[in-house]
Amino acid sequence: MTLPSAAGPVNILRGVDLVVEAGEAVGIVGPSGSGKTSLLMVLAGLERATAGSVRVAGHELSRMNEDALARLRRDSIGIIFQAFYLIPTMTALENVSVPLELAGRADAAERAAESLRAVGLAHRLTHLPGQLSGGEQQRVALARAFAPEPALLLADEPTGNLDHATGAAVMDLLFQLRERTGTTLLLITHDQALAARCERRVHIVDGRVAEPVPA
Repeated sequence: MTLPSAAGPVNILRGVDLVVEAGEAVGIVGPSGSGKTSLLMVLAGLERATAGSVRVAGHELSRMNEDALARLRRDSIGIIFQAFYLIPTMTALENVSVPLELAGRADAAERAAESLRAVGLAHRLTHLPGQLSGGEQQRVALARAFAPEPALLLADEPTGNLDHATGAAVMDLLFQLRERTGTTLLLITHDQALAARCERRVHIVDGRVAEPVPA
C-alpha cells in the first residue's frame, strides 16, 4: 500500500503475503511504524490497498464500494482499538446496541445486555462512558465488538491505554470470548508475551512479513 506525502510516495505495506485460517488466533508483532496498524486498516476495509488482493470472509475488498465495505464490517468484522471510541452521550447498553440495531436485530437490547454481562458489566448497563473506569470502557468496547458475533475480530493494541493489571484482565476476557465463539482473531501488540497467547505469531518489519516468530 502506497500513500502520498510531501516527500513523495511512501510504501507502507510492501508485498505482504498472509493467510489466516477461519478460527485462528494470530498475533501481529513488530516495531513502531512497521505497518501493523496499516495492515489492520486494510483488512477492515478502512484503507484501500493500492495493489494486490485482499480477501476477508470470502469477499474481495478491492471490488467493493464504501457501502458494501460498511456492510461487511457490520456483519462480519469486529474492531477493538487502543482508544475506546464509545459514544459519550450513550449508556453502555446503548453503545453495545448500536451495531446490532444497524444490522436490524430485533433483539438488539437483549443481546447487548447479554454481551455486557459476559464481560462482567451487568451492573453498569445504564452508565455513561464518563462514569466508567478505563478498564470498564474497554470492556464495553469488547462487548460491542463481540455482540454481533463477527467472523473476524481485529484488535489493535487493545490494552495500550490501560495499566498492566487492568489490561491483563481485559485480555483474559478477550481470549475467553474468542474461544467461546470461535471468532478468528488478529491481535496487534508490542507485547511478545501477549502475542504468545495466540496460536501463531507473525513479525512485520518495514511493511513486510518477516519469518514467523517461533512459538
